[in-house]
Amino acid sequence: MKLLWMLLLSFSSVATVQAQTAKPAASAPAPDPAKPLLLAEAACGQCRLGLPGKGCDLAVRLDGKAYFVDGTTIDSHGDAHADDGLCNAIRQAQVQGKVVANRFVAMYFRLLPEATEGR
Repeated sequence: MKLLWMLLLSFSSVATVQAQTAKPAASAPAPDPAKPLLLAEAACGQCRLGLPGKGCDLAVRLDGKAYFVDGTTIDSHGDAHADDGLCNAIRQAQVQGKVVANRFVAMYFRLLPEATEGR
């Protein structure tokens, strides 16, 4: 009987340890070299780019027109409500994708580092 309890305890310990193993984060996709990289303004659509709705959703402005973004989220690019977050600042981004049904479908999206003053 003790052997049965020992085996059961050992099995549950191994199962618990395996359940807590972290999976590596998926790396961001690389841009398609066959398609042009576009430079866009990126920010919260509601807080910064004047798009309708409640909440905070990622948007880009291309050629003076703002679009909500599909394919990535505002939370995928840091704390949106930090001082340099997308709800508080309009940032530059390199993007690839296309406008479909008045939304930008991103195949690649990368925020560029903020320009530092005095350089």
